[in-house]
Amino acid sequence: MSEESLPADTLPDYAERVLEVAEMIPAGRVMTYGDVAEWLEEGGPRQVGRVMALYGGAVPWWRVIRADGVLLPGHELDALGHYRAEGTPLREVSRASEGHVPRVDMKRARWDGGERTQDHV
Repeated sequence: MSEESLPADTLPDYAERVLEVAEMIPAGRVMTYGDVAEWLEEGGPRQVGRVMALYGGAVPWWRVIRADGVLLPGHELDALGHYRAEGTPLREVSRASEGHVPRVDMKRARWDGGERTQDHV
């Protein structure tokens, strides 16, 4: 059965697992697309990105990002609002930078899945 023929309320198994990982990421922390694939021991960054693009709206999508910390094109302001509200470490950019949009500080914000929050233990 292809994804297109699935009932609307049914997610492919891989997509469900990707979204579950996204929901586990604590507020103020992020994982890369590759981190999520590594956590699941299946797929790769592109597959995780595809799942997030198709189904990620129902989970904290802003916590699954590119490895360079660049905010999701087209959703920068939405993501930035979430990051600021959650206290996600950001790297401010110089005024000369195009768009003046900060990046996520990956050294400080990246979550390795170790220190889980109480509601996800």
